[in-house]
Amino acid sequence: MIRVLLAEDQTLVAGALEALLSLEPDLEVVGLAANGEEALAAARRLQPDVVVTDIEMPRLSGLELAARIRSELPRIRVVILTTFARSGYLRRALEVGARGYLLKDAPASELAGAIRRVHAGGRAVDPQLAAEAWDDPDPLTERERQVLRLAAEGASSGEVARQLGLSEGTVRNYLSEAISKLGARNRVEAARLARERGWL
Repeated sequence: MIRVLLAEDQTLVAGALEALLSLEPDLEVVGLAANGEEALAAARRLQPDVVVTDIEMPRLSGLELAARIRSELPRIRVVILTTFARSGYLRRALEVGARGYLLKDAPASELAGAIRRVHAGGRAVDPQLAAEAWDDPDPLTERERQVLRLAAEGASSGEVARQLGLSEGTVRNYLSEAISKLGARNRVEAARLARERGWL
C-alpha cells in the first residue's frame, strides 16, 4: 500500500480527494491536514510515502511545506495539486523538491497515477504547464523575490532592510532591478505582475 497524507485547507475538497483516493486498491489515505504546519507535523508523525498538498495553504504554503519535507523527511515525496496553472509556480515547486505538479481539474485517475509514479521515484507534471515553464522563465533572483514580497505586504524599505539584514540602499537596488525586469511602473505593479505569473 502507498500511504498518502492530504494537505488541503478546503474541507469539501479534502473530503472528495480522500473519497476518490480511497477507491484505489493500492492507496491508503493515512491523514488529512488543514494547513501547512499541521501537514508537516502529521508527516513527521505518520511518515507517509507521499504528501499531496495545495500551494496556497494557511501557515505554511505548499511550496514551504515541500521545502521543509525535503530537508527534514527526504524519503517522503511531495505532489502539488492546485488550481494555479502558472509556470512560475511549477518551476518553484520543482526547485523546492516537489516531484509532482497537477491541476485540480485533472481526472481522479491522473492523480492516482501521479502518486504511483512519484512513489516509484519518477516525476508527474502537467505536460502543458511543463512546456510553458520552459518558454516563460522567471527573471527574478531569490533575493529580489524576497524583497518584492515584503514590499508588496506593505513593508517600507527600512523595514525590509531590517528583516533581511540588508542596507536600505541595497533593498532599493533590488526593488529597482525587480521593477525593471518586470517592466513595471512601481513596486505594487511589479508584485502584481510577479504574482500573476507565479513568480512571487
